[in-house]
Amino acid sequence: MNHNTPLSPRPLHQLSDVRRRVLTAAQLRAHGVPAAEITEQCRAGGPWQQVLPGVYLLHPGPPTSEERLHAVLLYAARERNVQVPPQPGAPEPHRPVYTESMITGLAALTLHGFTATPPLTALDTIDVLVPRLRRLRSTGCARIVRTAALPAPEEVTGLPVAPVARALTDAVAGLSDADAVRRLLTEAVRGGHCEPAALVKELSQAKLLSRPHVVDAVDSLLAEGRAIAEDRLYTMVREYGLPDPVWNIDLRLPGGPHLGGLDAYWPEHAVALELDTRAPRQGHRQGHRQEEDALWSEYARKREHLERLGITVVYVTPKKLRDAMDQQATVVRTALMASADRDPAACVVVLPR
Repeated sequence: MNHNTPLSPRPLHQLSDVRRRVLTAAQLRAHGVPAAEITEQCRAGGPWQQVLPGVYLLHPGPPTSEERLHAVLLYAARERNVQVPPQPGAPEPHRPVYTESMITGLAALTLHGFTATPPLTALDTIDVLVPRLRRLRSTGCARIVRTAALPAPEEVTGLPVAPVARALTDAVAGLSDADAVRRLLTEAVRGGHCEPAALVKELSQAKLLSRPHVVDAVDSLLAEGRAIAEDRLYTMVREYGLPDPVWNIDLRLPGGPHLGGLDAYWPEHAVALELDTRAPRQGHRQGHRQEEDALWSEYARKREHLERLGITVVYVTPKKLRDAMDQQATVVRTALMASADRDPAACVVVLPR
């Protein structure tokens, strides 16, 4: 018997190529292969090999990168939920279900299209994210990463992959090279893979912001993210034909207190715009909530003060500018048009910021 030999009751040839080459012991048993036969096929010089506990590669020689990814997911998935092919004549499932496991870390970032990460062939281990209470250990090419709550995976090349912010956090957790961390964070923002605030939130929850080289990289990340958001704001005004505002200004009452900084202001319409780039940076959930509340209170106080003076305030997030620039342009245009129906605003002093 070899790896191409049909087996009863479920022939191996019904599987797609990779799924035919990488199977668990339970899947092989479902194909009618007893444990003794698996052991025989995996003898020294035999046609099969065990690549991870309970996971077998049905050909000799090293596994491909795709086979390693499938093997790691099969090892970490809850066995009872890993699909096996149907009976002959029934349609084959589109893909196996890797329940409670997903690729994360550097391998996930490579799958997401990052160029600052090593190719899959250069990775000695592949990180796989599982629930905290799963009884699994890191072994071979599989490195177990645990979490209290699994994020919703994204499908990349048919595989469950952690979202970029989570995958990047798991990668950073294992890096001590400040330049490598900075390169990854910068690519995440410049490449539009994720918003800085979402990434900082993940880093904060993982308690990585106590590491100096991570904090330094985050400072650069936030500056990078704001610069990109500002550039998108300029693009929105230009491409959607909005009147030119005055950019990056401070408002003050004549001879009175400072009212706050704004990213854009239309004096003739008394409409102000501010980028909402809040990024909570506390390391635990309660601190997280407190800082979010404090930041929101600061935004709310500024808005209430300006609106009491007759100034309409529009808040725009970097994510909305990226994903729905046309909608944000409509919001601003509506506020500008509505100014004709409002009472005149209080006199304010506009200063460069």
